[in-house]
Amino acid sequence: MDRDLWSGLAVFAAIVEAGSFARAATRLGLSASALSHAMRTLEAKLGTRLLDRTTRSLAPTQAGADLLLSLRPAMAAVDDALGALDSTRARPTGRVRVNAHRPAAMHVVLPRLPGFAAAYPDVAVELVVDDGLVDIVAGRFDCGVRHEGEVQRDMISVRISDAVPLAFVAAPAYLAARAPPEAPDDLGRHCCLCYRYTSSGTIHVWEFAKDEHRFARTVPGSFVTNDVDLMRDAAVSALGVACLPRPCVDRQIESGALVEVLCGWAPVLPPNQLYYPSRRQPTAAFRAFVEALRI
Repeated sequence: MDRDLWSGLAVFAAIVEAGSFARAATRLGLSASALSHAMRTLEAKLGTRLLDRTTRSLAPTQAGADLLLSLRPAMAAVDDALGALDSTRARPTGRVRVNAHRPAAMHVVLPRLPGFAAAYPDVAVELVVDDGLVDIVAGRFDCGVRHEGEVQRDMISVRISDAVPLAFVAAPAYLAARAPPEAPDDLGRHCCLCYRYTSSGTIHVWEFAKDEHRFARTVPGSFVTNDVDLMRDAAVSALGVACLPRPCVDRQIESGALVEVLCGWAPVLPPNQLYYPSRRQPTAAFRAFVEALRI
């Protein structure tokens, strides 16, 4: 195969995956102008336009989308071949791309990276925060991190955290003006801070657990966001009651910036799982990363 053509196809796939020339250039270690030149050369050789570009957006044309769909199995095969070669090296090297929801990225993955970096200095980790459900194969991620039960089928999964308790919290300043809620029925008299899922666009329905009884209920949302850190900060700013993973608010509870309410009603989320395609040959770097996160 024409080496320039293969190189251009790889650049095309990287641009679509990254969503922009600038981000693709950063990942590939090239200039945006070099990528633009490569795309012009590729489109000229193929005699068809592969990308629709404006100053604000980028998307593959229908011909480009069809080509990319055909290319992905071949690129996966190349990744597998390189993974097999990498496994023969004495010292893992390369890059591991991870897609994780924010609480897991901050409180599960990030705390283990210093030890991993010290043990494997030649392995770079790219941690992409995404609270939606994503296709890690199409996004060319090595793995994803989601709660147990959210993992895609036909994936290999590894447990990387214990179950995650939730907490209902509010700021002392907010509670100074009203009686704190003691049961779910009390929330009708309160301002609630709600989370909107990025992928589906739906609002998170709050769950409650008492003894063996567990149920869900829609709460009156006075503030809605798609970012758990912003929701925590909104709670600290006395905007209302929030339901958040306990690790996200431990520090604020300890400092007194937030107070737990509805004590005894908070449910527990399933453990976090690291997952990856069963058909892909893992590199030595990726195997080391998995073992560093496994519990």
